[in-house]
Amino acid sequence: MNQRETITTLIQNLEATFGVPFPRRRGDPLDVLIETILSQSTTDSNRDRAFTELKRRFPTWEKVRRARSETIAKAIRCGGLANIKSIRIKTILNEIKRQCGALDLSFLCQIPVEEARRFLLSLDGVGPKTAACVLLFACQRPVFPADTHILRVTRRLGLIPVKCSDERAHEILQELIPPKKCYSAHINLIRLGREICRPHNPRCDTCPLIECCAFGQSSSMP
Repeated sequence: MNQRETITTLIQNLEATFGVPFPRRRGDPLDVLIETILSQSTTDSNRDRAFTELKRRFPTWEKVRRARSETIAKAIRCGGLANIKSIRIKTILNEIKRQCGALDLSFLCQIPVEEARRFLLSLDGVGPKTAACVLLFACQRPVFPADTHILRVTRRLGLIPVKCSDERAHEILQELIPPKKCYSAHINLIRLGREICRPHNPRCDTCPLIECCAFGQSSSMP
């Protein structure tokens, strides 16, 4: 089975197992950017709590930009790595204001995808996954973000090399995933990685992708 066939089987089997996820409503790109930064190295619930508290303490992103990083850190403490994230958020907001003249990233939904990606990657602390999340979730562009779960799963499936940079992994997977299936594949692969294809003690015997996974087949052998 070649990689294209593997991808087709992967998407079909995941949708048969977990269903077809429906994209959430388009969000504000700057909101999604900050949410994604807050999501790093924490749980979804902690990210949401930190984002809610940040918005409660600072009604506008301009107020966040003007605040001291220590004050921002207090607001997002529940999300973990508050000192690092507060500096990153403040730096990014300053850079957006410098480049765009306003804290508004709505233009990312209209300009060509690669141009939008390049802009996001030009911001200090924004990597390929964060940029892809903004474009997929906020702008509903056909871009595929790969988090740690997806990288683990796709390595085990042999879709990306075992030793591969995040940048290269995103390039490979972006070429393989059909544009109309970026959202479905992203959501379902994360669920697979969390529930079945876990870092330790993966549940290969219950995996819907076992037929195209050499790792899973070798792990299931007596």
